[in-house]
Amino acid sequence: MGNSIYLSPSPQKPQWLALAGFLAATFLVAGVSALFTAQSIPTWYATLSKPSFNPPNSIFGPVWTLLYGLMAIAAWLIWKRPASALRSRALLLFWAQLALNFAWSLIFFGQRQIGWALIDILMLWLAIVLTCIMFFRFSKPAGSMFLPYLAWVSFASVLNYEIWRLN
Repeated sequence: MGNSIYLSPSPQKPQWLALAGFLAATFLVAGVSALFTAQSIPTWYATLSKPSFNPPNSIFGPVWTLLYGLMAIAAWLIWKRPASALRSRALLLFWAQLALNFAWSLIFFGQRQIGWALIDILMLWLAIVLTCIMFFRFSKPAGSMFLPYLAWVSFASVLNYEIWRLN
């Protein structure tokens, strides 16, 4: 099949190239998402009422950098497993949650639709849970790498809700 999620690691191709690919794809999503975010933080986002537990803006960049890195490494660990329909589903869930992650930035910061972003982040949370469960079936380290992401998106969901409620 032509889609890379179905391919197995090949002894002829160094596995670090696949890791580089997962990192590149994941950080591409992060970089494009940051374009929406960076434009809105000093303008629109600064005017919103936020709850008392809203972290300082300087926290988000380092946290997301770590989380995107862990996501990419976890997906690569799953990719290294023998090809199977279950592995393909696990990787498809990875790409689906990454798409929902991207969509949240576009909806919240790009379109400034806090309520729709809340719906997206709840779907993202569910996709992360499902991805985490699937990843644990293949690799405890890969599943564990998704736990900080799940925790952060759980917090971000509450934060999104509160910002929606206050505005």
